[in-house]
Amino acid sequence: MTPTRENALALFKQYNESESLYRHAISVEAAMRYFAAEYGEDEDKWGLIGLVHDLDWGRWPQEHCLKTKEILEGRGWPESWIRAVLSHGWGFVTDIRPEHIMEKVLYAVDELCGLITATALMRPSRSLMDLSASSVKKKWKDKSFAAGVNREIIDRGAEMLGLERTELIEKTIEGMRVAASELGLG
Repeated sequence: MTPTRENALALFKQYNESESLYRHAISVEAAMRYFAAEYGEDEDKWGLIGLVHDLDWGRWPQEHCLKTKEILEGRGWPESWIRAVLSHGWGFVTDIRPEHIMEKVLYAVDELCGLITATALMRPSRSLMDLSASSVKKKWKDKSFAAGVNREIIDRGAEMLGLERTELIEKTIEGMRVAASELGLG
């Protein structure tokens, strides 16, 4: 079975009622699509993996990634797509190290999308459209700001991708801008 955005979105909404988790999924989807285009990869595939990466978080945060694996397997999702989703939890909930470029991007942008969103919400414009990497980097230094964002994971992901932190932030913001209206950050 090749999943579609329509069935991936329906699946996500079946297991998640949180508006903030939905917006996070949309932001990661947008960033993944952007990076797929950058690397000449399948934008739809990467986007769908970004969309469902936290499928189980709303109901089973203690079993994060494990329930997603179970759900996606039960729906006939491709094994390599499931592996990619699981790899974003490497080092804290899974032992599946990101190896494919798509997995490395997901690992790097998941936490970063949260930090970018939080930074945008603190700006007078409440927008991604005028957000710069320097604004995100200023907030990065304040460990009490978006304290749940694991900055070490972002740096590890950037290193895996061979990108400087600033470049990763810039590209992720650019990717998220496509979904700015849906995210309420237009």
